[in-house]
Amino acid sequence: MQRPHAIAASACSAALLLAALTACDSAPEADTRKPTVPGHVTAQASSATSVHVMWERASDDRAVTGYEIYREGRRVESVPAAKVMIDVDGLTASTAYTFTVRARDAAGNLSAPSTAARVTTPAPTPADHEPPTRPVKLRGTVDGSRAVNLSWGGSTDDIGVTSYDIYQEDSRIHSVPGTRTTAHLTGLRPGTVYTFTVRARDAADTSSPDSNAVDLTTASAPGAPAGTAPTDLRIGNRVQGKEYVIDLDWQQPETGGEIPSYQLFIGGRLTTTIVWGATPPEGRAHYRLTVTDPRGTRYSMKLRAKLPDGKWGDFSAQRTVVLGD
Repeated sequence: MQRPHAIAASACSAALLLAALTACDSAPEADTRKPTVPGHVTAQASSATSVHVMWERASDDRAVTGYEIYREGRRVESVPAAKVMIDVDGLTASTAYTFTVRARDAAGNLSAPSTAARVTTPAPTPADHEPPTRPVKLRGTVDGSRAVNLSWGGSTDDIGVTSYDIYQEDSRIHSVPGTRTTAHLTGLRPGTVYTFTVRARDAADTSSPDSNAVDLTTASAPGAPAGTAPTDLRIGNRVQGKEYVIDLDWQQPETGGEIPSYQLFIGGRLTTTIVWGATPPEGRAHYRLTVTDPRGTRYSMKLRAKLPDGKWGDFSAQRTVVLGD
């Protein structure tokens, strides 16, 4: 009487084993492939105690999730995948260092170490409280759909310029040694307006005022629609009683229809939506706002249009205005 029960138990065990094997067969394949090695790693001394490390992005069969920075083979920093540069602080003056970078994916796989970048921090400098002079005559050219070239007139400093920092809008995206006054920027997006400025930095990590701004629009990808960014944005300001009046003026994009509204961003944040009270203007558009902040307050502004299909278009170049200037 036990035999049928035993056979049933054996059949049940076999079914469970088959289910387990089937589950194993259908499980996602483990990610064991390493990311590629980060390329073109550079290291330059920003001051006597800090070094700026940069590299080019790595790739992975799934996704790169971050980068790890090593000094003399020991990990000292980690950054997310969106970043391709970092300042390493707390170093010793007049000391030689070697930096490498490794890419990391979601499974924890690390790429092989990059080629080593070597740098020597400069000797300590006397007390330096004077910033470098402003870089002048910044200009640029577009190099296809994903790169640009910049050049500028050099700055001076009572001690010495150690580096030039390139900013896109208000974010530093690149640095070059103080002996260079050119930069080649890659990894940009096709058909996009970029606003660049440059600041000089000395060994005391004191930065100059911004250079003039230059707007560059990368080439559109083949078959891409016409650009939707407002162009030639101009901003002025004047005193009115205890307030400042800020006037904005721009050329509207060609969209094939009326533009019902714009979004105004100040300091990278949406501040207001400009809605026309009557028929939307043609050609150039104007907007005025008043602020109560003190003289010398700095605003960074950009716009984007609401397109006839209801979507938001591309951003204009960013402009900076200082109250009272």
